[in-house]
Amino acid sequence: MPGEPGITNHTDGITGLWVTSWIVLLLVGLAVWGLIIWSMVVYRRRKGQVGLPVQLRYNMPIEFFYTIVPFILIIGFFAFTAREQASIEQPIENPDVQIEVHGKQWSWDFNYLNEGPGGEGVYYQGIQAQQTDESPFIDYDALPTLVLPVGQTVEIILESRDVIHSFWVPDFLYKKDMIPGKSNHMYFIPEKEGTYMGKCAELCGEFHSLMLFQVEVVSADEYEDYIQSLADAGFTGTIGQDLDRNQNQPGRDAPAIRENE
Repeated sequence: MPGEPGITNHTDGITGLWVTSWIVLLLVGLAVWGLIIWSMVVYRRRKGQVGLPVQLRYNMPIEFFYTIVPFILIIGFFAFTAREQASIEQPIENPDVQIEVHGKQWSWDFNYLNEGPGGEGVYYQGIQAQQTDESPFIDYDALPTLVLPVGQTVEIILESRDVIHSFWVPDFLYKKDMIPGKSNHMYFIPEKEGTYMGKCAELCGEFHSLMLFQVEVVSADEYEDYIQSLADAGFTGTIGQDLDRNQNQPGRDAPAIRENE
C-alpha cells in the first residue's frame, strides 16, 4: 500500500496512479453490485408466479455498453500506467551519484563510482542479516547500508554475482530485477531524509529471507563524510565481476580450449 508521500521524486506519481485506479474500480464495482441487487429485487419471483419469465437476448444497447465501457477502462489504465512507467524509466543524464549494486547470496556490495581519492571510487561489502535470540530477531546495526544524499540525482546500476535477485525498497514504491550477465538501471531523486528498509524480492535460495539491507538518505555533508570514512578505512577502488560466481556470461572470454598433448 502507498506509504509516506514525497520520499522520492517518483513516489507521489505512483501513489496517484494506485489510488485513482482503486477509486475508478470501486465505482465500477458499486455500479455492478447495485445493478445486481436491483435486478434481484425488481425481477424476483412473486407469490403465485409459476414457470420462467420471458427470456430476452440480443439487447444491442446493453451489449454495446458492457463491451465498450471495459474497453475504455483498459485503454485508460494502460495509458496512465505507460506514462508513469516512462517517467520512472527515463534515464538521468550526468547523475550526481552513481552507485553500482551487486546482489549476491545473500547480501549486497555497493560501489560508489567516481568518489573517493582520484575519483576511483569507494566500496562497501555486506554480509547477510544476522539473527538474534530476542525480538526483533535481526541485528539491524549489522545490515548492509546504502547511503544516498538527499535532493541529488541518483543512478543505481544493478548487477548479480550468482542468481537472479531483485532490488526492492518498499518505501520507494519500485523494484527491479538483478539478472546475471545483464545490467539494469534505476534513476530517482531521494527527497526525504530517513532510514528505509530494503530486501531482495526474488526467491534466491535458502537464506533469501535474510537478504536485507537499509537505505539511509542523509544530507550532502553527511554523505561526503560517509564517503570519506570508507576511503579512510581503505575501501578504495571498486569491487567488480572478478567476485562473481558465474564467469562465463555473454560478453566475457570463453574458457580456453586445451589442445590434446
